[in-house]
Formats: sequence, structure tokens, C-alpha cells
Amino acid sequence: MDLLRSLLFVPGNRKDMLEKAVTRALSDALVADMEDSVPDAEKSAAREIIAEMLPALVANGHKIVVRVNALDTGILEEDMYAAISEHTYAVNVGKVENRWDVAQVDAIMSKIEKSKGMQVGTVKLVLFIESALAIVNAYELCSSSPRIVAVAFGAEDYTVDMGIERTEEGSEVLVPRATVAMAARAANVIALDPVYANFQDIDGFKVDAELGKSLGYKGKFAIHPSQIEHINDVYSPSEEDIEYAKKVVAAFREAEEQGRGAVALDGKMIDVPVVKRAESLLNLADAIANRGK
Repeated sequence: MDLLRSLLFVPGNRKDMLEKAVTRALSDALVADMEDSVPDAEKSAAREIIAEMLPALVANGHKIVVRVNALDTGILEEDMYAAISEHTYAVNVGKVENRWDVAQVDAIMSKIEKSKGMQVGTVKLVLFIESALAIVNAYELCSSSPRIVAVAFGAEDYTVDMGIERTEEGSEVLVPRATVAMAARAANVIALDPVYANFQDIDGFKVDAELGKSLGYKGKFAIHPSQIEHINDVYSPSEEDIEYAKKVVAAFREAEEQGRGAVALDGKMIDVPVVKRAESLLNLADAIANRGK
């Protein structure tokens, strides 16, 4: 399975920060950014630095995602050419609002893959859903290309689009945040929770991450390395959870062999949905164990 619990944004024009992230970051993915964290005057430098560093960025087993500028900026294709390589796991595109936007992005990616002698479809796609129209079209977007491995909710841009205040408590984004998670699940892609901007507020960050998990998110973006450990903790099963899941699966298999469709374990009824949840947890635990190898 694709393991994307934690994704760390790193400004693409900061070679020093990228170099540090390669050796120190514990995130499942590094997001080399060409968009919001890079001033307009530094966009070209970010392309050059990221393209040059892609082989080194994968050295510690990170998945490398490159965030490019949106379609309406006019520089997406330039960004894509620098971003796409055999070392790139995915590109991250924001401000898409319908399947036609995604089709244009997909076509550009295919053209570049062909020009570089790569198999079409090699590089995956992570979308940011971050406007009112995009929320209305959430499932359409999530299912609009076989390249899509994950989608994320962009809370900051959503609140700008809606003309509402962005608060740390976040009640104003609860409905769209939940909508994106549901649409992602319906389309069988990974739901990624938005960043928590106040990286010094660890307690608030933990509460926010737990809320995201309860809504169905499977991972979260980080803007500071200090957030990664907490994200990984939230989105990783505990040893106790793993052992109980093993007991659930074993008990149910034994019941099946005896011709029963359900079984009691520790005073609780174990049936098919409970077993599926346990199997999913064990698959995640295996993926995490393999990430550490």
C-alpha cells in the first residue's frame, strides 16, 4: 500500500533546507515546493534546484512529491518539466475545480513523460481541493484520473474563496474537510489532511490531527519538522492495536473454519466489518515496518 502518513513541505528554492530534509526528516514523503513558499522571482531557481536534487532526495527512502504552480498561472508546464523524473513519486497540483482541469494536467504530464522516455502514467498525482466549486465537485475530482493517489483539502484557500475567517478551532471548515475525506474514500484514494499553521502549538496540533483522523484522513501535511513525529504517531497503530487486530483475524478465521459467521472476543462480537478493519490496520502496520527497512 502507498504509505503517506506524513508529508513535509520544503521550499524548493532553499537547497540548504532540502539537503537537511533528506537526512533528518522522518516523514514518509518530502514535498519540494515550487508554489506558495517560493517568491515569484525565485520560481526559476526552484525548478533548477529541485530538478538537480531529485536523485539525492530519494536517498533516504522518502517518496518525493513536487508541488507545482496551478494551471491558471501559465507556468505549470515549465514546473512539470523540471518536476517529472524517474525519481518523482508524484506531483501536487492545487486549484483544480473539475475533471477538465485534471485532464489538462494529465495530458501535460503524459507529454513530458513521453519526451523523457518514461512510461506514461509513471508519476502519480496529488490534488488539492480548495475552493467552493472544487468541494461541490469533490468526488468528480477524486475519480478524474488513474494517476490520482491522494487528494488534500486546502483550508486556507477555501476560506479565502468563501470570504470567511480562518480560525485555529476550525469549525468553519469542518463540513468541507469531511466532504473531501468522504469523496476520497468513495474514489479509493488517500485523503490527506491540511497543514496546521501554528507549528509552535503542539497541543493544538495534536487535537487537530486527531480530528482529521476521526474524519477519515489517512495522513497529514507538515510545515515544520517538529510536526512529523506527532503526525506519524496519530496515523500509526499502537502495538496494542496491532496485537488485538491479530487476535481478531485469528478468532474470525477459526470461526469460519467451524462454519460460523461471527465470534465473540473479549466480550465483543466480531463480524466481517470488524475483521476488515483489523486487516486494514495490519496492512498499515506492515507498510510502516517496511518503510523502516
